[in-house]
Amino acid sequence: MMFRSKPPAGDTNTEDLPVTDPLPFPRLKQEEGDYEESAIIKTVGWISAGLGAVAIGLFIGRELRQRYKFNRRTPYDFYAHSGDEQDVDFGLGI
Repeated sequence: MMFRSKPPAGDTNTEDLPVTDPLPFPRLKQEEGDYEESAIIKTVGWISAGLGAVAIGLFIGRELRQRYKFNRRTPYDFYAHSGDEQDVDFGLGI
C-alpha cells in the first residue's frame, strides 16, 4: 500500500475543508439539554470531591494533633482531672 500526498487524477470524492473546522454532522436539539445537565453534574462532582478532600484533611489533622499531644505528656498529666479547666468551688473550707 502506497500513501500519496495528492489524490489520483480521477478522484472527485475529496472535499476542501480546513483541518480545524468541526465535522459536518447535524446538531440535535436534545444535545443542548444534555450539555447543561452534564455541566451541572460535573460541577456537583467537583464540589463533592472538594468537600471530601477537606473532610479527609480535617480528620488527618485531628489525628496528628492528638498523637502529638499524647506523645508530649508530662508526669502531671497522668493524675486524674489533670486537664480540667473548671474552677473548683467545693472542698476549700470556706
